[in-house]
Amino acid sequence: MGEVLAELTRNDVVESQHVGHFVALDTDGSILLQRGDPTQLIYPRSSYKAVLASAMVRSGVTLDPRLLALTCASHSGLLMHQEGVLEILRLAGLDESALQNVKGKPLDEAAALATFEPTRLAMNCSGKHAGMLLGCSVNGWPTSNYLEPAHPLQQAFKSELENLSGERVSHTAVDGCGAPLFLISLLGLARAIRAMTISTDPVHQSVVDACRNYPDMVAGPERMTSILMSQHPGLFMKSGAESVMVAAVADGRSFAFKVNDGGLRPRSVISLAGLRLLGINAPDTLEKTYGGDHIVGSIRATF
Repeated sequence: MGEVLAELTRNDVVESQHVGHFVALDTDGSILLQRGDPTQLIYPRSSYKAVLASAMVRSGVTLDPRLLALTCASHSGLLMHQEGVLEILRLAGLDESALQNVKGKPLDEAAALATFEPTRLAMNCSGKHAGMLLGCSVNGWPTSNYLEPAHPLQQAFKSELENLSGERVSHTAVDGCGAPLFLISLLGLARAIRAMTISTDPVHQSVVDACRNYPDMVAGPERMTSILMSQHPGLFMKSGAESVMVAAVADGRSFAFKVNDGGLRPRSVISLAGLRLLGINAPDTLEKTYGGDHIVGSIRATF
């Protein structure tokens, strides 16, 4: 069932707890710290989009770093993100109508308020889907069924993940955006991200460097992962739905975690605690607990 990764305190009493699984790897790939069961099978959700982008590049996709970072994104739906997706589609000789991800509004609140109807372009996974379509275009693969698990593009994704994680995918599901989603262990996810980070393969280097150099394309200027990557050169970090997070630094130290209830409330404090294990002392901005107008506690990580 996991272990307590974060807790909410109120007037010196623990009021609520967030349970999950956490694993950090040292420079040599050994386990530096674990909480819960690192072998727990999870859906990585969007946290492993850089692995998928690597498979795209390996399959012949060529993009400038700004657009390559966008294929790894759970973007905010800002104008720069939507225009970037259209740029990728034009390279494939396609337009917005080719996207098969679900429709959505921007994750950015102001952009969402200015958007009347959900669109496929504004949905946060549209960069990944545009990259998929470009991969189909350069290889002569069909685009009408690019989301089917048996499609050569999806098979390339599966192979890349298995090679990087050292595990076999045990189950294929459907992600929230409509794309195939592969079940692996939390430890396998951490190993895959670590392997990408320390890899001398130009494919992996190009993807990780693109995300580091264009962090605002990976999420958004006001999103935690983009801010932290901007503030700490050499950090790679990517979130996923249902409270999944991965991070790695250049020497191979890395972490991955999954909060069991999928809630986002403890994500920042767990992430900051994980970053300290990687040698990054990011400001500890604990979420406050209020009693009336007064601060009476906080949400804190337990490690």
